[in-house]
Amino acid sequence: MGTYRHTATADLPADDVFAYLRDPRNLPRFFPQMTEAEPTGGGEAHVEADVGGKHVEGEAWLRADEARRRLEWGADDDDYHGELEVAESSPGSCEITVVLHTERAEGGEIQRALEETVAALTHTAVAETDVDGARGDTGAGGVG
Repeated sequence: MGTYRHTATADLPADDVFAYLRDPRNLPRFFPQMTEAEPTGGGEAHVEADVGGKHVEGEAWLRADEARRRLEWGADDDDYHGELEVAESSPGSCEITVVLHTERAEGGEIQRALEETVAALTHTAVAETDVDGARGDTGAGGVG
């Protein structure tokens, strides 16, 4: 199984970024192939995606560790799972690291997609927080 890692920096507090990223309903905003992610309870979510010209759907598990700002995900019947961690790098700034474990595709393709996804989630989290700040909401994505 291949393991792929990418880290990006965001000029936001780590707690705000994690609050935004841990909400499964936000997943389609930064995973380009995902079209729906709806919590079903018990740390699980129903997910749908368009991958390789096919529409797929299934159940996934999600585990959030608030204290460590860590999110893990995967599916019981799949060869794919991952982790996301948000670490404070300085006051008001953080590093977002995503690690994927998969046997689905060639390394270069997976690494490139991972880098694009981390860039998208970093950009989206910053944009959502800026909008919420302008409205007077607390937390990223209205969470908080």
